[in-house]
Amino acid sequence: MATAEGAFWHRAMAGVRRARDITAHLLPGPPFTPGISAADAPPTLSMKRGFYTIMSAQFFSSLADNALFVAAVELLRSNGAPEWERAALVPMFALFYVLLAPFVGAFADALPKGRVMLISNAIKVLGCLMMLWGSHPLLAYAVVGLGAAAYSPAKYGILTELLPASQLVKANGWIEGLTISSIILGVLLGGQLVGPVVAPLLMGLHLPGVDSAPQAAIAVLVLVYALAALFNLGIPRTSARLVPFWQSSHHASSPCADPGSGRRSAGVWGLLQDFWRCNASLWGDKLGQISLSATTLFWGVSGNLRYIVLAWAAVALGYDTTQASALVGVVALGTAAGAILAAMRMRLQYATRTIPLGIGMGLLVLAMNFINELWLAVPFLILLGGLGGYLVVPMNALLQHRGHCLMGAGRSIAVQNFNEQIAILALGALYSLASWGGLTAYGAITACGLLVAISMWLIGRWYVFNCRNHGGEMRKLLTIARSDKSE
Repeated sequence: MATAEGAFWHRAMAGVRRARDITAHLLPGPPFTPGISAADAPPTLSMKRGFYTIMSAQFFSSLADNALFVAAVELLRSNGAPEWERAALVPMFALFYVLLAPFVGAFADALPKGRVMLISNAIKVLGCLMMLWGSHPLLAYAVVGLGAAAYSPAKYGILTELLPASQLVKANGWIEGLTISSIILGVLLGGQLVGPVVAPLLMGLHLPGVDSAPQAAIAVLVLVYALAALFNLGIPRTSARLVPFWQSSHHASSPCADPGSGRRSAGVWGLLQDFWRCNASLWGDKLGQISLSATTLFWGVSGNLRYIVLAWAAVALGYDTTQASALVGVVALGTAAGAILAAMRMRLQYATRTIPLGIGMGLLVLAMNFINELWLAVPFLILLGGLGGYLVVPMNALLQHRGHCLMGAGRSIAVQNFNEQIAILALGALYSLASWGGLTAYGAITACGLLVAISMWLIGRWYVFNCRNHGGEMRKLLTIARSDKSE
């Protein structure tokens, strides 16, 4: 009997391993995992098709976003704008992430997320057209940021609707790796579009409303956004329940919640109350607060580091916008490598083990002050980006998992974006004011490195405190992350 039982379990586990290995090669379909029944798991083929469509849409939208940043910097430069205006592009992009956070999450949960992404790309196109039609670049870039603010909850929220918790790190690794690839290519594309080779060719087309090389680049990017919109049309509808826009859904849109638990909101005020409840819920979660603080710091710093690298390359290496944009791409290359490595090696329940990497990142940033040769800068920036990618992918996945369990996909990503963009906005505004006051690129690098190193050390101490004082709750949450089961 024991032999027969042992043989049975041997065959069963062998089957599980075979299924896991097969689906690993077919990513992004979810593998068969104990805790998810065949009835609960979406069809692998549909999952694969849907995930690839999401990745394609994200790639081209992000490609245009990053190329547009370089074009906008050059547009301001060619118009004779002061340094502080160019630095202000970063906080202006983040503005609507903050102002509309209570609404974009509800918007993403109220409609199929493919449709939300389509509408968001249309708003980005409107921002580009405003630049071409003579609006101030800062105002037009803020409108593009509005489209991005609505895009993000749908882009990341759909992952938690398609995939179990055990696959979120891997899915985020693929998404993040592809996003970083689009950053690399986008920054390079933007640099080439405004550069001395491609720009004259575009100007020779005599496009309507185009009077300068940056405007010609922006006109091309409108077409890239349109291509992203085509992929948006192919994103499949998931089985996730849609929550009416004006309905408060704290816990209601979560798969862990009672479908009747949502409370009706009284218009805008109700949505604001609901958002703050969701924000407080995620900050109150003993595991969510750690991942949220780490990702908030990472994106707040990295969102501004992109421009700091451009400024540093100008003073340390004597590079122009086209040359400096290539170095931003080098950082992104390292981030992509780190993201892919994290996707292959990290599990969701071990995400907090990456915290020491954040301290190392901060110390490495300080070393930029002593680099003035290209042959040193390239491997250094790749290493810096690699540490960032390995840190942020598991932390992002952990945060998505906790948010999905607590309040639902769209709202949780909106809360995440709100906190991250507050950091980007605050640090960007501070950097703009400091630049206006005479802060050099070297001074900005020093401040950035110290902020990252000290903050990540404090986050690490916070995590240790939670483990010591809330050990039972932490073990429960990590068990949930490990087993793909909801609370």
